[in-house]
Amino acid sequence: MNNEHFIYLDYNATTPTDPKVVEAMLPYFYERPGNAASRSHAWGWMAEEAVDQARKQIAQLIGVEAEEIIFTSGATESDNLALKGVYEMYHRKGRHIITVKTEHNAVLDACYAIEKKGGEITYLDVDQHGYINLEDLKAAIRPDTVLVSIMWANNETGVIQPMKAIGEICEQHGVLLMSDATQAVGKIPAYPGEAGVHLMAFSAHKMYGPKGIGALYVRKRHPRVKLAAQIHGGGHEKGMRSGTLNVPAIVGFGKAAGIALEEREQEAARLFELRNRLEKTLLNTVEESYLNIDQAAARLPHVTNIAFRHVEAEGLMISLKHDLAISSGSACTSASLEPSHVLLAMGLDEERAHSSIRISLGRFTQEEDIEKAAQKIIAAVKQARSISPVWMMFKEGLI
Repeated sequence: MNNEHFIYLDYNATTPTDPKVVEAMLPYFYERPGNAASRSHAWGWMAEEAVDQARKQIAQLIGVEAEEIIFTSGATESDNLALKGVYEMYHRKGRHIITVKTEHNAVLDACYAIEKKGGEITYLDVDQHGYINLEDLKAAIRPDTVLVSIMWANNETGVIQPMKAIGEICEQHGVLLMSDATQAVGKIPAYPGEAGVHLMAFSAHKMYGPKGIGALYVRKRHPRVKLAAQIHGGGHEKGMRSGTLNVPAIVGFGKAAGIALEEREQEAARLFELRNRLEKTLLNTVEESYLNIDQAAARLPHVTNIAFRHVEAEGLMISLKHDLAISSGSACTSASLEPSHVLLAMGLDEERAHSSIRISLGRFTQEEDIEKAAQKIIAAVKQARSISPVWMMFKEGLI
Protein backbone atom coordinates (compact mmCIF):
# COMPACT_ATOMS: atom_id res chain seq x y z
CA MET A 1 0.00 0.00 0.00
CA ASN A 2 2.49 2.68 1.14
CA ASN A 3 5.32 3.61 -1.16
CA GLU A 4 8.74 4.89 -0.18
CA HIS A 5 7.72 8.53 -0.21
CA PHE A 6 4.16 8.63 1.12
CA ILE A 7 2.54 7.21 4.26
CA TYR A 8 -1.23 7.03 4.57
CA LEU A 9 -2.49 7.57 8.13
CA ASP A 10 -5.95 8.98 7.49
CA TYR A 11 -7.97 5.75 7.65
CA ASN A 12 -10.82 7.45 9.52
CA ALA A 13 -11.41 9.66 6.49
CA THR A 14 -11.52 6.65 4.17
CA THR A 15 -9.83 3.30 3.81
CA PRO A 16 -8.16 1.90 0.68
CA THR A 17 -10.37 -0.66 -0.99
CA ASP A 18 -9.00 -4.10 -0.23
CA PRO A 19 -7.77 -5.83 -3.43
CA LYS A 20 -9.88 -8.87 -2.52
CA VAL A 21 -12.93 -6.60 -2.45
CA VAL A 22 -12.11 -5.17 -5.88
CA GLU A 23 -11.69 -8.68 -7.26
CA ALA A 24 -15.13 -9.68 -5.97
CA MET A 25 -16.75 -6.61 -7.53
CA LEU A 26 -15.27 -6.81 -11.04
CA PRO A 27 -17.61 -9.42 -12.60
CA TYR A 28 -20.64 -7.29 -11.76
CA PHE A 29 -19.47 -4.39 -13.88
CA TYR A 30 -19.52 -6.33 -17.16
CA GLU A 31 -19.89 -10.11 -17.06
CA ARG A 32 -22.94 -10.01 -14.76
CA PRO A 33 -24.53 -6.65 -15.53
CA GLY A 34 -28.06 -7.38 -14.31
CA ASN A 35 -30.36 -5.13 -12.33
CA ALA A 36 -31.28 -6.82 -9.05
CA ALA A 37 -34.89 -5.75 -9.60
CA SER A 38 -35.07 -7.49 -13.01
CA ARG A 39 -36.87 -10.77 -12.41
CA SER A 40 -37.40 -11.84 -16.04
CA HIS A 41 -33.93 -13.16 -16.94
CA ALA A 42 -30.84 -14.88 -15.55
CA TRP A 43 -28.72 -11.74 -15.28
CA GLY A 44 -31.29 -10.16 -13.00
CA TRP A 45 -31.48 -13.33 -10.91
CA MET A 46 -27.67 -13.41 -10.55
CA ALA A 47 -27.65 -9.78 -9.43
CA GLU A 48 -30.41 -10.43 -6.92
CA GLU A 49 -28.57 -13.46 -5.54
CA ALA A 50 -25.38 -11.43 -5.20
CA VAL A 51 -27.23 -8.69 -3.32
CA ASP A 52 -28.88 -11.26 -1.03
CA GLN A 53 -25.51 -12.84 -0.27
CA ALA A 54 -23.94 -9.47 0.54
CA ARG A 55 -26.87 -8.54 2.75
CA LYS A 56 -26.32 -11.75 4.71
CA GLN A 57 -22.58 -11.07 5.06
CA ILE A 58 -23.19 -7.55 6.37
CA ALA A 59 -25.91 -8.73 8.73
CA GLN A 60 -23.61 -11.41 10.12
CA LEU A 61 -20.92 -8.81 10.84
CA ILE A 62 -23.25 -6.89 13.15
CA GLY A 63 -25.27 -9.85 14.43
CA VAL A 64 -28.68 -9.06 12.92
CA GLU A 65 -31.06 -10.55 10.37
CA ALA A 66 -30.46 -9.91 6.69
CA GLU A 67 -33.95 -8.41 6.29
CA GLU A 68 -32.95 -5.66 8.72
CA ILE A 69 -30.25 -4.27 6.40
CA ILE A 70 -31.32 -1.40 4.12
CA PHE A 71 -28.82 -0.29 1.49
CA THR A 72 -28.09 3.42 1.01
CA SER A 73 -25.42 5.51 -0.70
CA GLY A 74 -23.42 5.83 2.52
CA ALA A 75 -23.57 6.64 6.21
CA THR A 76 -24.61 10.26 5.60
CA GLU A 77 -27.74 9.12 3.79
CA SER A 78 -28.32 6.47 6.45
CA ASP A 79 -28.13 9.10 9.19
CA ASN A 80 -30.57 11.33 7.33
CA LEU A 81 -32.98 8.47 6.62
CA ALA A 82 -32.96 7.39 10.27
CA LEU A 83 -33.37 10.84 11.81
CA LYS A 84 -35.79 12.38 9.33
CA GLY A 85 -37.57 9.09 8.76
CA VAL A 86 -38.29 8.65 12.47
CA TYR A 87 -39.27 12.29 12.93
CA GLU A 88 -41.76 12.21 10.08
CA MET A 89 -43.18 8.80 10.99
CA TYR A 90 -43.51 9.43 14.74
CA HIS A 91 -44.11 13.18 14.92
CA ARG A 92 -47.69 12.67 16.10
CA LYS A 93 -46.26 10.88 19.14
CA GLY A 94 -43.62 13.51 19.77
CA ARG A 95 -41.25 15.99 18.13
CA HIS A 96 -38.33 15.76 20.55
CA ILE A 97 -34.96 14.17 19.66
CA ILE A 98 -31.83 13.91 21.80
CA THR A 99 -28.32 13.85 20.37
CA VAL A 100 -24.79 14.87 21.38
CA LYS A 101 -22.66 17.92 20.60
CA THR A 102 -19.79 15.72 19.37
CA GLU A 103 -21.80 13.92 16.68
CA HIS A 104 -20.71 13.86 13.05
CA ASN A 105 -22.09 16.70 10.94
CA ALA A 106 -24.29 14.22 9.08
CA VAL A 107 -26.28 13.86 12.30
CA LEU A 108 -26.01 17.46 13.49
CA ASP A 109 -27.01 18.98 10.15
CA ALA A 110 -29.95 16.58 9.85
CA CYS A 111 -31.03 17.68 13.32
CA TYR A 112 -30.78 21.34 12.34
CA ALA A 113 -33.02 20.57 9.35
CA ILE A 114 -35.54 18.85 11.63
CA GLU A 115 -35.57 21.90 13.90
CA LYS A 116 -36.57 24.03 10.91
CA LYS A 117 -39.55 21.69 10.42
CA GLY A 118 -40.72 22.19 13.99
CA GLY A 119 -38.75 19.52 15.80
CA GLU A 120 -37.06 20.09 19.14
CA ILE A 121 -33.51 18.86 19.62
CA THR A 122 -31.57 18.52 22.87
CA TYR A 123 -27.79 18.50 22.37
CA LEU A 124 -26.08 16.74 25.27
CA ASP A 125 -22.73 17.92 26.60
CA VAL A 126 -19.72 15.62 27.01
CA ASP A 127 -17.00 15.57 29.64
CA GLN A 128 -13.32 16.34 29.06
CA HIS A 129 -12.77 12.85 27.65
CA GLY A 130 -15.72 12.97 25.27
CA TYR A 131 -18.25 10.85 27.17
CA ILE A 132 -21.86 11.73 27.77
CA ASN A 133 -23.23 11.73 31.30
CA LEU A 134 -25.88 9.01 31.60
CA GLU A 135 -27.75 11.03 34.22
CA ASP A 136 -27.92 13.94 31.77
CA LEU A 137 -29.43 11.58 29.21
CA LYS A 138 -32.06 10.36 31.66
CA ALA A 139 -32.94 13.92 32.62
CA ALA A 140 -33.26 14.98 28.98
CA ILE A 141 -35.84 12.33 28.05
CA ARG A 142 -39.37 13.74 27.96
CA PRO A 143 -42.81 12.23 27.31
CA ASP A 144 -42.59 13.53 23.72
CA THR A 145 -39.07 12.19 23.07
CA VAL A 146 -39.15 9.84 20.07
CA LEU A 147 -35.47 9.24 19.38
CA VAL A 148 -32.01 9.33 20.96
CA SER A 149 -29.09 9.49 18.50
CA ILE A 150 -25.61 8.80 19.88
CA MET A 151 -22.47 7.93 17.91
CA TRP A 152 -20.97 4.55 18.79
CA ALA A 153 -17.33 5.66 18.36
CA ASN A 154 -16.22 9.20 17.64
CA ASN A 155 -14.57 9.83 14.28
CA GLU A 156 -12.08 12.40 15.63
CA THR A 157 -11.07 10.97 19.01
CA GLY A 158 -12.04 7.29 18.77
CA VAL A 159 -13.92 7.49 22.09
CA ILE A 160 -16.47 4.67 22.43
CA GLN A 161 -19.71 5.56 24.18
CA PRO A 162 -21.29 3.05 26.63
CA MET A 163 -23.94 1.97 24.13
CA LYS A 164 -25.38 -0.88 26.19
CA ALA A 165 -26.01 1.38 29.18
CA ILE A 166 -27.51 3.98 26.84
CA GLY A 167 -29.72 1.30 25.30
CA GLU A 168 -31.00 0.24 28.70
CA ILE A 169 -31.99 3.81 29.52
CA CYS A 170 -33.84 4.19 26.21
CA GLU A 171 -35.64 0.88 26.74
CA GLN A 172 -36.75 1.91 30.22
CA HIS A 173 -38.30 5.06 28.76
CA GLY A 174 -39.73 3.48 25.60
CA VAL A 175 -37.59 5.64 23.31
CA LEU A 176 -35.97 4.57 20.03
CA LEU A 177 -32.15 4.58 19.94
CA MET A 178 -30.13 5.31 16.83
CA SER A 179 -26.35 5.15 16.49
CA ASP A 180 -23.99 6.39 13.81
CA ALA A 181 -21.56 3.47 13.99
CA THR A 182 -19.57 4.36 10.89
CA GLN A 183 -16.20 4.24 12.63
CA ALA A 184 -17.04 1.22 14.77
CA VAL A 185 -18.41 -1.35 12.33
CA GLY A 186 -15.67 -3.58 11.00
CA LYS A 187 -13.16 -2.28 13.57
CA ILE A 188 -14.68 -3.43 16.86
CA PRO A 189 -17.69 -5.60 17.79
CA ALA A 190 -20.77 -3.45 17.19
CA TYR A 191 -23.91 -5.49 17.77
CA PRO A 192 -27.04 -3.32 17.85
CA GLY A 193 -29.26 -6.11 19.16
CA GLU A 194 -27.10 -6.63 22.24
CA ALA A 195 -26.79 -2.89 22.86
CA GLY A 196 -30.49 -2.09 22.48
CA VAL A 197 -29.93 -0.01 19.34
CA HIS A 198 -32.92 0.19 16.96
CA LEU A 199 -31.26 2.00 14.04
CA MET A 200 -27.58 1.93 13.09
CA ALA A 201 -25.81 3.70 10.23
CA PHE A 202 -22.51 2.62 8.68
CA SER A 203 -20.57 2.72 5.43
CA ALA A 204 -18.42 0.42 3.29
CA HIS A 205 -15.55 2.81 2.60
CA LYS A 206 -14.62 3.01 6.29
CA MET A 207 -14.00 -0.77 6.33
CA TYR A 208 -12.00 -1.36 3.12
CA GLY A 209 -15.01 -1.48 0.83
CA PRO A 210 -15.93 0.88 -2.02
CA LYS A 211 -17.17 4.44 -1.64
CA GLY A 212 -20.77 5.29 -2.41
CA ILE A 213 -22.46 2.40 -0.59
CA GLY A 214 -23.70 2.21 2.98
CA ALA A 215 -26.39 0.62 5.08
CA LEU A 216 -28.93 1.33 7.76
CA TYR A 217 -29.89 -1.36 10.24
CA VAL A 218 -33.60 -1.08 10.99
CA ARG A 219 -34.95 -3.35 13.72
CA LYS A 220 -37.95 -5.34 12.53
CA ARG A 221 -39.36 -6.58 15.84
CA HIS A 222 -39.55 -5.72 19.57
CA PRO A 223 -40.25 -3.04 18.45
CA ARG A 224 -40.65 -2.92 14.70
CA VAL A 225 -39.24 0.42 13.59
CA LYS A 226 -41.03 2.31 10.82
CA LEU A 227 -39.44 5.06 8.74
CA ALA A 228 -40.82 7.64 6.35
CA ALA A 229 -38.90 7.25 3.08
CA GLN A 230 -36.73 10.18 2.02
CA ILE A 231 -36.17 8.99 -1.56
CA HIS A 232 -39.18 7.89 -3.60
CA GLY A 233 -39.51 6.06 -6.87
CA GLY A 234 -40.07 2.33 -7.05
CA GLY A 235 -40.35 1.20 -3.47
CA HIS A 236 -36.99 -0.57 -3.28
CA GLU A 237 -35.51 -1.70 0.05
CA LYS A 238 -38.86 -2.43 1.69
CA GLY A 239 -40.14 0.96 0.60
CA MET A 240 -37.58 2.81 2.72
CA ARG A 241 -35.09 3.74 0.00
CA SER A 242 -36.01 3.72 -3.68
CA GLY A 243 -33.42 3.49 -6.43
CA THR A 244 -31.61 0.92 -8.52
CA LEU A 245 -29.25 -1.03 -6.30
CA ASN A 246 -25.53 -0.55 -6.89
CA VAL A 247 -24.81 -4.24 -7.32
CA PRO A 248 -20.99 -4.09 -7.74
CA ALA A 249 -20.63 -1.85 -4.67
CA ILE A 250 -23.00 -4.00 -2.62
CA VAL A 251 -21.00 -7.10 -3.54
CA GLY A 252 -17.84 -5.26 -2.44
CA PHE A 253 -19.54 -4.18 0.78
CA GLY A 254 -20.43 -7.79 1.53
CA LYS A 255 -16.91 -9.00 0.80
CA ALA A 256 -15.46 -6.27 3.03
CA ALA A 257 -17.82 -7.34 5.82
CA GLY A 258 -16.74 -10.96 5.46
CA ILE A 259 -13.06 -10.02 5.66
CA ALA A 260 -13.70 -7.78 8.68
CA LEU A 261 -15.48 -10.57 10.53
CA GLU A 262 -12.51 -12.90 9.99
CA GLU A 263 -9.71 -10.41 10.70
CA ARG A 264 -11.21 -7.78 13.02
CA GLU A 265 -9.87 -9.09 16.32
CA GLN A 266 -6.33 -9.73 15.10
CA GLU A 267 -6.23 -6.45 13.20
CA ALA A 268 -7.41 -4.47 16.21
CA ALA A 269 -4.70 -5.97 18.43
CA ARG A 270 -1.97 -5.17 15.89
CA LEU A 271 -3.13 -1.59 15.36
CA PHE A 272 -3.51 -1.06 19.10
CA GLU A 273 0.19 -1.80 19.57
CA LEU A 274 1.25 0.39 16.65
CA ARG A 275 -0.97 3.28 17.76
CA ASN A 276 0.37 3.14 21.31
CA ARG A 277 3.94 3.06 20.03
CA LEU A 278 3.29 6.14 17.91
CA GLU A 279 1.67 7.98 20.81
CA LYS A 280 4.54 7.13 23.15
CA THR A 281 7.16 8.32 20.66
CA LEU A 282 5.44 11.63 19.96
CA LEU A 283 4.46 12.44 23.54
CA ASN A 284 7.87 11.52 24.97
CA THR A 285 9.87 13.30 22.29
CA VAL A 286 7.95 16.50 21.58
CA GLU A 287 7.72 18.88 24.50
CA GLU A 288 4.34 20.47 25.19
CA SER A 289 2.47 17.72 23.35
CA TYR A 290 -0.78 16.37 24.75
CA LEU A 291 -3.12 13.47 24.14
CA ASN A 292 -6.60 14.91 23.80
CA ILE A 293 -8.31 11.85 25.27
CA ASP A 294 -7.72 9.69 28.30
CA GLN A 295 -5.13 7.09 27.27
CA ALA A 296 -6.91 4.42 29.32
CA ALA A 297 -10.37 5.28 28.02
CA ALA A 298 -12.51 2.98 25.91
CA ARG A 299 -11.52 4.05 22.41
CA LEU A 300 -10.93 2.67 18.97
CA PRO A 301 -7.60 0.83 18.74
CA HIS A 302 -6.32 2.60 15.62
CA VAL A 303 -6.97 6.31 16.31
CA THR A 304 -5.22 9.04 18.24
CA ASN A 305 -5.70 12.78 18.59
CA ILE A 306 -2.69 14.82 19.75
CA ALA A 307 -2.11 18.53 20.30
CA PHE A 308 1.26 20.26 19.84
CA ARG A 309 1.20 23.52 21.75
CA HIS A 310 1.74 26.67 19.66
CA VAL A 311 1.78 24.75 16.37
CA GLU A 312 -1.02 25.34 13.86
CA ALA A 313 -2.32 21.96 12.75
CA GLU A 314 -3.20 23.28 9.29
CA GLY A 315 0.35 24.52 8.76
CA LEU A 316 1.74 21.26 10.06
CA MET A 317 -0.34 19.24 7.62
CA ILE A 318 0.64 21.47 4.71
CA SER A 319 4.31 20.94 5.49
CA LEU A 320 3.74 17.18 5.52
CA LYS A 321 1.31 16.88 2.61
CA HIS A 322 3.81 15.28 0.22
CA ASP A 323 4.98 12.75 2.80
CA LEU A 324 2.15 11.94 5.16
CA ALA A 325 -1.66 11.82 5.14
CA ILE A 326 -3.14 12.91 8.47
CA SER A 327 -5.99 15.27 9.34
CA SER A 328 -7.17 17.79 11.87
CA GLY A 329 -10.63 16.25 12.22
CA SER A 330 -13.48 15.01 10.10
CA ALA A 331 -12.83 14.69 6.37
CA CYS A 332 -16.32 16.08 5.78
CA THR A 333 -15.31 19.44 7.29
CA SER A 334 -11.63 19.55 6.35
CA ALA A 335 -12.20 22.60 4.12
CA SER A 336 -13.23 24.61 7.16
CA LEU A 337 -10.66 26.55 9.17
CA GLU A 338 -12.91 26.50 12.22
CA PRO A 339 -11.58 24.50 15.18
CA SER A 340 -13.00 21.03 15.71
CA HIS A 341 -16.48 21.17 17.26
CA VAL A 342 -15.70 17.82 18.91
CA LEU A 343 -12.63 19.11 20.74
CA LEU A 344 -14.37 22.35 21.72
CA ALA A 345 -17.29 20.38 23.15
CA MET A 346 -14.76 18.43 25.25
CA GLY A 347 -13.62 21.71 26.80
CA LEU A 348 -10.42 22.35 24.86
CA ASP A 349 -9.75 26.00 24.10
CA GLU A 350 -9.52 27.17 20.49
CA GLU A 351 -5.71 27.40 20.55
CA ARG A 352 -5.32 23.77 21.57
CA ALA A 353 -8.05 22.63 19.17
CA HIS A 354 -6.26 24.42 16.33
CA SER A 355 -3.05 22.66 17.38
CA SER A 356 -4.50 19.15 17.23
CA ILE A 357 -4.13 16.44 14.62
CA ARG A 358 -5.90 13.14 14.14
CA ILE A 359 -3.83 10.12 13.12
CA SER A 360 -5.65 6.95 12.12
CA LEU A 361 -3.96 3.68 11.23
CA GLY A 362 -5.30 0.77 9.23
CA ARG A 363 -4.95 -2.61 7.59
CA PHE A 364 -2.03 -1.64 5.37
CA THR A 365 -0.07 0.29 8.01
CA GLN A 366 3.31 -1.29 8.74
CA GLU A 367 5.76 -0.87 11.63
CA GLU A 368 8.18 1.07 9.47
CA ASP A 369 5.38 3.49 8.54
CA ILE A 370 4.90 4.34 12.20
CA GLU A 371 8.60 4.96 12.74
CA LYS A 372 8.92 7.14 9.65
CA ALA A 373 5.71 9.03 10.38
CA ALA A 374 6.79 9.81 13.93
CA GLN A 375 10.10 11.22 12.76
CA LYS A 376 8.44 13.30 10.06
CA ILE A 377 5.93 14.76 12.52
CA ILE A 378 8.64 15.49 15.10
CA ALA A 379 10.77 17.27 12.51
CA ALA A 380 7.80 19.25 11.20
CA VAL A 381 6.81 20.40 14.70
CA LYS A 382 10.38 21.50 15.44
CA GLN A 383 10.55 23.39 12.15
CA ALA A 384 7.23 25.12 12.78
CA ARG A 385 8.27 26.18 16.26
CA SER A 386 11.69 27.40 15.12
CA ILE A 387 10.03 30.19 13.14
CA SER A 388 7.16 30.87 15.55
CA PRO A 389 7.37 34.11 17.57
CA VAL A 390 4.69 32.78 19.89
CA TRP A 391 6.75 29.68 20.67
CA MET A 392 9.82 31.84 21.29
CA MET A 393 7.85 34.00 23.72
CA PHE A 394 6.48 30.92 25.46
CA LYS A 395 9.98 29.47 25.87
CA GLU A 396 11.20 32.74 27.33
CA GLY A 397 8.34 32.79 29.80
CA LEU A 398 6.75 35.87 28.32
CA ILE A 399 3.37 34.20 27.79
